[in-house]
Amino acid sequence: MSTPFVTSSTAAGHAWIEEADCSLDDFRGQVLRPTALADYPHANDVRSGVLVYTAAGIANAERRAVQAELIHAFADGPGVIVIEGAFEDDVVDAASEAFRDLIRAQRAAGGAAGDHFGKPGANDRLWNAAQKLALHSPAVFAHYYANDALAMVSQAWLGPVYQVTSQVNVVNPGGAAQVPHRDYHLGFVNEDQLGAYPTHMHRMSAVLTLQGAVAHCDMPIESGPTMLVPHSQKFAAGYIAFYRPEFIEFFAEHQVQIPLRKGDAVFFNPALYHAAGTNKSTDIKRMANLLQVSSPFGRAMESLDRGAMIRAVYPSLQAMQAAGRPTQDIRNAVVATAEGYPFPTNLDRDQPIGSLAPASQVDTVLAALAAKQTAEQLDAALRGQDERRIP
Repeated sequence: MSTPFVTSSTAAGHAWIEEADCSLDDFRGQVLRPTALADYPHANDVRSGVLVYTAAGIANAERRAVQAELIHAFADGPGVIVIEGAFEDDVVDAASEAFRDLIRAQRAAGGAAGDHFGKPGANDRLWNAAQKLALHSPAVFAHYYANDALAMVSQAWLGPVYQVTSQVNVVNPGGAAQVPHRDYHLGFVNEDQLGAYPTHMHRMSAVLTLQGAVAHCDMPIESGPTMLVPHSQKFAAGYIAFYRPEFIEFFAEHQVQIPLRKGDAVFFNPALYHAAGTNKSTDIKRMANLLQVSSPFGRAMESLDRGAMIRAVYPSLQAMQAAGRPTQDIRNAVVATAEGYPFPTNLDRDQPIGSLAPASQVDTVLAALAAKQTAEQLDAALRGQDERRIP
């Protein structure tokens, strides 16, 4: 399997993206190709070029083998996968009800939230949903983010620790489609600034984030599930080119949509061309939890008070531990809650004695669970850690 730093043949030799690199013919040659199921032995199906896995299938396979296959799929393959049955119905339903509570409270407070593509009121957008769920319903949060399918995919693309943020989006009947785009980081840089970033930064942006969405209801095609162009993440000039009319027209002609069932999850390379579809249904409020999973070495899009999240969720983690929940599931929930990277810090106070780095929040929480510390003891440890990090 090849490296995830895939480039188009023209841009590969240039220090900066040049006009000639934004060739629709080159893009067409990279994108209009089949996805061969034989190349992905753990996948169950290929639908419109998108790889489809089952949660049970990957759970019962050798973990590293599945993860190597997922890396290949995101980097050199179609760039997008679906995992059927990734989340259990009862877990999704509990989270959906909590999200609806939060949306109702947001409306009551007069805080209609818009997004990158829709004006306030066009849909229901719940920003910073991960922190809000943790504080509103800690047990629901803990069970939701204990999910091992999410952890397996995130670890494959980003490593053992990562930063989970999420935004809930509810698109009502008649909700309009988005314009095609790539995602964070360079996907959110102004067009007139993109050319100043050297080519290797265009390649690097895609390996700092994993995009995902969990279906919180059945999503037939008429409800407008995400439009995708498989293999489009491999086009090196894509962050600049997606603004151009000919690329937008190509997207409209060649995009595909995959229907989802409640609990299914889709994950994709952030450089994949995609856009939410139009909800043409008359009665489906399309709810998805949009996941942005970030490398510990980068900057996530949202700032979260992870200390508050840890304090809220810790008793639920203790309860899961006491009930005999697998250690891996509990670790998954901890990694999704706490900060897994110890830097930046104040090394005068937070010295890496006996190791290359001081303890991270994840280390502190896992140690507290292993020692069966009380919530008060963990709180004291977190406060001490915060004080050592003050400039």
